[in-house]
Amino acid sequence: MCGVLGGLGAHAVKILRALGASPVIALDIAEKARDRAREYGADYVLDSGADDCVDRVREVTGGEGLDVAFDFAGVAPVRKQALSVLGVGGKLVLVGITGKEVVIPNDLDFSMNNQSLVGHYGSRPGSIEDVVKMLEEGKVNFDDSVTEVLPLAEAQTAVDHLENKVGDPIRIVLHPED
Repeated sequence: MCGVLGGLGAHAVKILRALGASPVIALDIAEKARDRAREYGADYVLDSGADDCVDRVREVTGGEGLDVAFDFAGVAPVRKQALSVLGVGGKLVLVGITGKEVVIPNDLDFSMNNQSLVGHYGSRPGSIEDVVKMLEEGKVNFDDSVTEVLPLAEAQTAVDHLENKVGDPIRIVLHPED
């Protein structure tokens, strides 16, 4: 499951698909992001803002809930929704970092269901090599993730495009000028 399908979430869909995870359920409030997740191989693509979103996740998992949910946004509503769709033994992995508190709405359910919260920052030794190997073997392709290439001198433009979602950016690459 992906909470928001920006750059990290979009790449996660591709990597999860390549690793054989099933089902891959992508959630986002933005239709363009959901379309991208579908294109990238998500089994189910749901509107995270829909009133029945949690019920739909339960439905597509046969009532079991998720083994793992990823929060790529780092915002309270995404985390709350992710916690609500975890199954027994499920893990919520926090990738999006905001420096704000994490709230577990019902610690009794969380504990009784043996759920866990896992922090993630950066990557472990060997992770980059693993991704490069997946790229070399053709298991994943991130070419379509680069939505814009700008010279380094236009770094502020890149930040503005990301903040204002100009051109529906996934990744903007800055290159040094010759």
